[in-house]
Amino acid sequence: MKKLLALLILVILSVSCKAQDVEKIIAENQFLDSNKVIEPELKHEKLNQVITQILSRFHYRKTILDDSLSATVFENYVGALDNNKMYFLKSDLDEFEKYRYKFDDYLRIGDTGPGYDIFNRFKTRLDERIQNLNVQLEEPFDFTLDESFRPDRKDMDWVDSQDELNEIWRKRLKNDALNLKLSGKEGEAINETLKKRYYRFQKTILQYKAEDVFQLYMNAYAEVADPHTSYFSPITSENFGINMSLSLQGIGAQLTPEDDYTKVARIIPGGPADKSKLLHEEDRIVGVAQGDEGEMIDVIGWRLDDVVQLIRGEKGTVVRLTILRADDTPDMPTDEIKIVRDEVNLDDQAAQSKIITINENDVEFKLGVIELPSFYTDFRKRHLGWGNYRSTTYDVEKLVNELKDQKVDGIVIDLRNNGGGSLLEAVELTGLFIDTGAVVQVRSSNGSIEVNKDEDDKIIYDGPMAVLINRYSASASEIFAGAIQDYGRGIVVGEQTYGKGTVQNLINLNNFIPSTKETLGQLKLTVAKFYRINGSSTQHKGVVPDIEFPSFHEADNYGESSKPTALPWDEIASTTYQKLNDISPFINKIEKKHEERIKNNLEFQFRLEDIEEYKSSLERKDFSLNETIRKEEREAKKKKEEERDLERQKNNEIEIVGDEEIKKNSLLVDDPLLEETGHILTDLIFLTSDKIAKLEKK
Repeated sequence: MKKLLALLILVILSVSCKAQDVEKIIAENQFLDSNKVIEPELKHEKLNQVITQILSRFHYRKTILDDSLSATVFENYVGALDNNKMYFLKSDLDEFEKYRYKFDDYLRIGDTGPGYDIFNRFKTRLDERIQNLNVQLEEPFDFTLDESFRPDRKDMDWVDSQDELNEIWRKRLKNDALNLKLSGKEGEAINETLKKRYYRFQKTILQYKAEDVFQLYMNAYAEVADPHTSYFSPITSENFGINMSLSLQGIGAQLTPEDDYTKVARIIPGGPADKSKLLHEEDRIVGVAQGDEGEMIDVIGWRLDDVVQLIRGEKGTVVRLTILRADDTPDMPTDEIKIVRDEVNLDDQAAQSKIITINENDVEFKLGVIELPSFYTDFRKRHLGWGNYRSTTYDVEKLVNELKDQKVDGIVIDLRNNGGGSLLEAVELTGLFIDTGAVVQVRSSNGSIEVNKDEDDKIIYDGPMAVLINRYSASASEIFAGAIQDYGRGIVVGEQTYGKGTVQNLINLNNFIPSTKETLGQLKLTVAKFYRINGSSTQHKGVVPDIEFPSFHEADNYGESSKPTALPWDEIASTTYQKLNDISPFINKIEKKHEERIKNNLEFQFRLEDIEEYKSSLERKDFSLNETIRKEEREAKKKKEEERDLERQKNNEIEIVGDEEIKKNSLLVDDPLLEETGHILTDLIFLTSDKIAKLEKK
């Protein structure tokens, strides 16, 4: 449901992103009139009916309008407005209950009235919260008391009274204030920051127009079909691409709202954030400052486009960000990072190569590594038939030939954090490593199946190879890795991938209501699914590696499987293909060697510790509001990091053996996963040397 609010936040017109006086924000909010009732427009009835017909007939799932669907739409819509149960009362939900099994009827006839009724009640409850906030901030907080706060209330019951809600909000504000105090703010500065934070959120809601509410309402329905189906209002359709491209400028990161935070959805390959290695996917941006000395502005609760405007800037200028790390709970200390703004260009996003050396069984191996951040191509030049244009396949072929000239013993294709891109490039790239043959199957909503094949019998590299993947590898990455695995062409290493195995098309709604001259927006619709050549869908399961690394993210908390309405995994018939090799008999031996190695692998052990702590933190519900306890927790984390740094230094010390200085065997701390992948590939080379020799003679 976070996606639903994201669509609205993208299109509301931006105001000044400089810090404003609380009084000015209050005045602006009053001018916007919190009592104004928003009502549907005449066009929404017909538009609602058209969207309903399209989803019922043309979506891959072909949703059926019934009471079950109605109940899910109801939960989606209420959740989109008040996902954390901080505004509505139980009496509101009791009143709304009359709608629970009626939304299917409303959607059929185009009646959007109930959606507007619920939204207007939300506006009223928000206004009450803001008014109460002023009263609660007048009393100083006592941080010596033994109290706790529960930030995630999604699974809690709706509260019965305003007094209960006041107490929940008192603890929420106290938690916010304690975080600010531990970050260095004092007294009135804390109150000013909190007032700005919540007044700005109210202003966002007060700016909603009828079209914004309609979009939110329609997406509560679209979400039932699957998480990748969305309605884009006319303004969203016009500005969506612009907003996304703007978010790429500055630091090179795509941002999305999550609860009160601005979350990093994706780091753009080759951009400033990627090059800095300081910002990561799932990190939350809680503050933005300009230059080396500018004031750090608290952006919790801000609209996405306001945060983007603060982060954007001229090439070469500095932006400072306060970050709550992805695996940190809300009570943990934040990090401040500095990034120099720049533009992201194609050369920075293109495939790159390097060589690493791996010592295994006293034999030194030279391995080529090709880092592939996305599956890209110049669609325009390709469409025009130009022979010379940038593409994934062209660039990788060139890099592979260069690595072969340097006599590498094997090649690693690094697809970590590769979110996909061109399907055609995924097919053609696979073709560089196999004979002609099927690469992926695509089943459309009408049941027809198309097999995408590599038609070129040229193989540019038939030596040992590994594919390195993680939970952020998705779509086209899963197609390539799955095909390499199915053909037995190489060993797949890393984490289970994201599991996005669906295809979307954009539909212009004006094509369905040609009589109107008004622009009606678009519907992003899931119309097909991907299947591996062995018949298994990449949906949900993605690609399970042959050798699996420990992961922070399990399928049920990140990836397609974490989406309640995601299309299911299923199978179709295998297409005809011929395995090039069978490495399955060697997997158990390779895995045992891998397990033995990582027992003495400092960074892997740190990773395992962090994963256990992260999983424990997910189970933690309540956080202390006692300042002493919070300080002790922060100091413990800081001490742990210092102790790790000392261990790393010891691990890299020089030993004196006789008259010689010998450096201890140690990991490449900056990328231990890649190094271990190199060891796994050398294990494969040892175990299949006779098979590899036969391949090279062909």
